[in-house]
Amino acid sequence: MDQVVKPELLADAAQRAQRYLRGVTARRVSPDIEALERLAELGGPLPDRATADEEILRLLDEVGSPATMASAGGRYFGLVIGGALPVTVAANWLATAWDQNAAMRLTSPVAAQLEDITLEWLKQLFELPGSTGGAFVTGASMASFTALAAARQAILARAGWDAGARGLFGAPPIRVVVGDEVHVTVLKALTLLGFGRDTLVRVPVDGQGRMQADALPALDDRTIVCIQAGNVNTGAFDPAEMICRQTKAAGAWVHVDGAFGMWAACAPRRAHLTAGVPLADSWATDAHKWLNTPYDCGIALVREPEHLRRTMTASAAYLHASDQREASQLNPELSRRARAVEVWAAIRSLGRDGIADLVERTCSHASRLAARLSAAGFAVLNDVVINQVLVAGESDEATDRMIAEIQRDGTCWCGGTTWQGRRAMRVSVSSWATTDEDMEMSFDAMMRLGRAAGALGRSPSLA
Repeated sequence: MDQVVKPELLADAAQRAQRYLRGVTARRVSPDIEALERLAELGGPLPDRATADEEILRLLDEVGSPATMASAGGRYFGLVIGGALPVTVAANWLATAWDQNAAMRLTSPVAAQLEDITLEWLKQLFELPGSTGGAFVTGASMASFTALAAARQAILARAGWDAGARGLFGAPPIRVVVGDEVHVTVLKALTLLGFGRDTLVRVPVDGQGRMQADALPALDDRTIVCIQAGNVNTGAFDPAEMICRQTKAAGAWVHVDGAFGMWAACAPRRAHLTAGVPLADSWATDAHKWLNTPYDCGIALVREPEHLRRTMTASAAYLHASDQREASQLNPELSRRARAVEVWAAIRSLGRDGIADLVERTCSHASRLAARLSAAGFAVLNDVVINQVLVAGESDEATDRMIAEIQRDGTCWCGGTTWQGRRAMRVSVSSWATTDEDMEMSFDAMMRLGRAAGALGRSPSLA
């Protein structure tokens, strides 16, 4: 039995993982040059002979661990990447040991039950209609793909066209409306579904990236409107209530890209930002962002799951479907890992109050940082409504130098972006692990390196 379990190997892995997590708050956020150079040790010729399991683990830890981004710590502010809550890491380890295929109840009763429970909890957290169904996928790209595939099927069926049987050649045209700030994941999903980028109707946005509802084109029941709950740069929310009421009156389908912004609905002081979002027809979000589960976990949600079922159903003589919810009938994939395990663990661990605190705490960190940077002489380019901050220096060149210096320094890590023609440093505070001390260290580094890069044009007044 021990040959199957290999308890010493698993214990070694646990010790190495614990040592990594204990040290992640003290180390630099980005790997240094030496760590990157050592990655070559993982390569070499294709091995002819077996390598001892213990040696494989040693290589991964001693060579791989130093070359990671310390996104599990509290000072990684790149993209919208949260750390993983400790309970979700532990749940992930157990789920990996289970090695479940979450395709059907037959292949994993526990995975199916956890999906059922978690979807019900998510509907309550986001205040979505009780009818809503969903699928656990890899991330927001696949979540939007899944939901928009259901939208395409539903609209064509309404026009008397069975896309599953007849394909798309000769199908009635569908018009897709997006804002000028539509996220790349939605564009990717639309192109995979056959909606070319050049055919999209684009609606202008305001200075925060919000779609201007009064600029929507005439809508009808063969239209899909894609809106945002949380702009990836500014954190701004499209006016969902106004847009949804217009689109509903016309019979159009509304899809919400809420990769991280949907979670604002869980926090009483931020929930007003998501007003109208539950009126939509489909939603895409991630658990590995603001809920802080391990990668990967996206969630596609559809008001009428029958549209999803008709789009995704696959049948074969050997596939057994029960009369209960079957994930494989709602999901692009058949074989998949049991992603709901970590989502269930996070929600069960935090509860509604804990999720609200996580959202509020990270938003407060972002607001305070923005205020201090502005007082110190930086330009903050957005209204900081949630956890996103856009910071610019005296010039685009100075801003880019500052970003490069911050990334090299390793105290914290921030990415760059271009916002309405101006280069900016993008700070996303998304991790449960971020403390006041982390924010203080990061602010000090930004001040020091911003001055060195020439990004500050005047002396700080309220640093």
